[in-house]
Amino acid sequence: MAKRERVVRMSVEQPLWRALTAYRLLTMVYAVLLFASAYKRYPHPWIAAGYLAFLAVWTLATTSKVANAASCTKGFLVADLTVAIVGIGLTPLADTHERITGGGPTLPTIWTGGAVLGFAIKGGWRWACFASTFVAAATILIHGGQPTRDALHNVLLVWVSSVAIGYVVEVARASENTLARALEIEAATRERERLARDIHDGVLQVLAMVQRRGAEVGGEAAELGRMAGEQEVALRTLVTTGLAHPSRVSSDESRGALVDTYEVDESGGDDGELDLRTLLAPHAGSRVSFAEPGTPVPLPVPAAKELAAAVGAALDNVRKHAGEGARAWILVEDWGDEVIVTVRDDGPGIPAGRLDQAEGEGRMGVALSIRGRLRDLGGSADLVSVPGQGTEVELKVPRGRTQ
Repeated sequence: MAKRERVVRMSVEQPLWRALTAYRLLTMVYAVLLFASAYKRYPHPWIAAGYLAFLAVWTLATTSKVANAASCTKGFLVADLTVAIVGIGLTPLADTHERITGGGPTLPTIWTGGAVLGFAIKGGWRWACFASTFVAAATILIHGGQPTRDALHNVLLVWVSSVAIGYVVEVARASENTLARALEIEAATRERERLARDIHDGVLQVLAMVQRRGAEVGGEAAELGRMAGEQEVALRTLVTTGLAHPSRVSSDESRGALVDTYEVDESGGDDGELDLRTLLAPHAGSRVSFAEPGTPVPLPVPAAKELAAAVGAALDNVRKHAGEGARAWILVEDWGDEVIVTVRDDGPGIPAGRLDQAEGEGRMGVALSIRGRLRDLGGSADLVSVPGQGTEVELKVPRGRTQ
């Protein structure tokens, strides 16, 4: 039994959480040591000592909260920011106004940056901007609305650095999601290739042999061989392209490369887009060849369904008028501003004036089933037929006008 691969999601932001954990611990120790070295200068040192004792306990007790994004909840972030702002607010009660206006540190000092960075890593630059604003307001208030140059520099440094880190985190998340999708697509492709090899070595070879031997024997065996041939083509199509399976294509966006998914809407809804290839692939068979681009051909749901119905009507005409033995070819082309589907057969062709005669007799298959559908989509249907050389129907749908 073949070994199945498991897609492992790598976390590019996990090192940032580890760095934040270390930052909170180190800055807590720094704040305590800074107070211990200058506690005699505080007129009310017991306020500072009480707050710093609480800060040390809080930091150690909440270490697990900043271990990863899942454990770092919004409630914790708000509480952590509150601890920092309360420390800034208590600074005028513990220290003198002269030391504060002279550039003295607040009680939590640079530990406040850890609270803001938690917002940045968790929610990106917008969350960082939100938290930095509260820290800046508290810093300005304790300076009586007239902060010193050093205080303004510190506020600006916290604000800019946290916003920058938040933006980097958002870009990293987009890259991580792109990588995860790419790994999933690669794993699915490898699995499909493995199935294709196994099926090709077994089932497809048996079906091909039945088709060949049935044609040689003739009679009822020939019909069995024909059916085996149709199943071989259908199975091969399923293995290589899939029937109505999601299609993915990469596109560059400002927040990173994305992988867009186009899926057939089984509920019949008309919202979103469909990959036209998934609607036309089931037509492939022993006598119908299907050629498609290597990337999805997205169209609005109504347009994709109407175009697929027009292709089905064209194939019905091939079976009715060209005979059961006729072969047909479907070619899908995506030119960006329009989608072109060509249906060609090797039948006897249509005599000149036959279509006008059929419309006059009230048989409106080509006029309504094909041309009428394309006209409603703002497109066109051109039919070229040469007696003895088959018929070609070219269906064009402009993208900008499809509804």
